[in-house]
Amino acid sequence: METTQQRDERLWRIAKARAAFKSHLIAYLVVNAGLWALWFITDSNGSSPPWPIWPALGWGIGLAFHYFGAYHSDPYGDTLKEYEKLQQRQQRGL
Repeated sequence: METTQQRDERLWRIAKARAAFKSHLIAYLVVNAGLWALWFITDSNGSSPPWPIWPALGWGIGLAFHYFGAYHSDPYGDTLKEYEKLQQRQQRGL
């Protein structure tokens, strides 16, 4: 079973990861909006393909991994659940 201090440290790590993801998302949106605006302003006749799609896709893949790491991965969460199930089973004598 986790102690209160261990649980607080785990929650602090999760909170830091989520805050870092939000900062990453804001940077992604601002920079990509600037790239798309630059392409729109400089491509007056519409002859060139939209080059900002490549940095948006590449960075977007990295952002997706960051999201899943921050919101969908608690390395000890599943282990703790299984441990608690086993403890309960042992206490019931099964």
